[in-house]
Amino acid sequence: AFAHFLKYPAGEGRPEHQTEGKRKKVKKGKQSVQGKQGLPGKQGIPGKHGNTWKKLVRPWGYSLPAMILIAMIVLFPILYTGYISFTNMNLYHWTDYSLIGAQNYTRALLKVDSGFLTALGTTILWTAVNMALDMAIAYVLAVALNTKGLKARRIYKTLLIFPWAMPAYVSILVWRVGMYNTEFGLLNKLLVAFGFDKVDFLSRNVPAFISCMVLNLWMSLPYMILMMDGALQSIDQSMYESAVLDGANLWQKNRYITIPSLRKIMAPAVIMTTFITFKQFDIIYLLTMQKGSVTGSTLQTIITYAHQNAFVSNNYGLSAAVSMIIFIIIILFSFWTNRIQKEEKV
Repeated sequence: AFAHFLKYPAGEGRPEHQTEGKRKKVKKGKQSVQGKQGLPGKQGIPGKHGNTWKKLVRPWGYSLPAMILIAMIVLFPILYTGYISFTNMNLYHWTDYSLIGAQNYTRALLKVDSGFLTALGTTILWTAVNMALDMAIAYVLAVALNTKGLKARRIYKTLLIFPWAMPAYVSILVWRVGMYNTEFGLLNKLLVAFGFDKVDFLSRNVPAFISCMVLNLWMSLPYMILMMDGALQSIDQSMYESAVLDGANLWQKNRYITIPSLRKIMAPAVIMTTFITFKQFDIIYLLTMQKGSVTGSTLQTIITYAHQNAFVSNNYGLSAAVSMIIFIIIILFSFWTNRIQKEEKV
């Protein structure tokens, strides 16, 4: 022990102290390496601002091609249409058109005989009536399809999808020739068989409006029924069981459970269907206004009104102004629906 004390006086140079010294050297070496590589250490973080700049710029670089494509396909047509709406571009001023201010908007909104206000009223009535009937009929059929013990449910759902799966152009032509035709249509054959006179369904505005509405419901109901069917299946069945124990009848269960549960789920589908119905063009045009088969009715929506001014009257300035008014109406309606949804969530 005395010899050991002489070899390591005052405890210096002992093996355990050597180990602690080596550990300190290793820690210092790691810190110096971290400082050189820009990792967290005592010497700071070199290149921190450069990395932050890259993180900010790199996502914009990745999304730049998509943004350019969106600008070319969506933004440019809107801006160009807005520009044309302030000009007198038409068939006689195709290249030498000039700016005329807001005259096209004034003509569309303030002149009663322009036809725009009548078309706007028809469009609002068309959208309201179609959406009301669409929602009511779809709800009744969806509830019927979810009735317990219903046999062949999948077959019924498949048959309901069929009108939605058919191309719209084919469906419209089939209905025009096969259903509404004065001589060969199925409806007129049934009327004659029951002793009634033939009816020209598409020659006057009111019968034409009803005929177009029936066809629109036939084409749009499958989508709404499927959406409601899925929404009904997502409702917790225990609520209905509790309502039965409390003595609730069918009307009370629908009023206090089914309808409130469907509102939030069905809101996106209803909004999208409303937009589609508002800007409906092909049904009214192909049934009543197609060249070579004009029926005689003067039924106009704002979409067909814009089409007529552009491709029949060749008044592109007025048609562009009407298109911009439609665009503004849809944007305002979108803001309104989003606001309502946010208030309901709160």
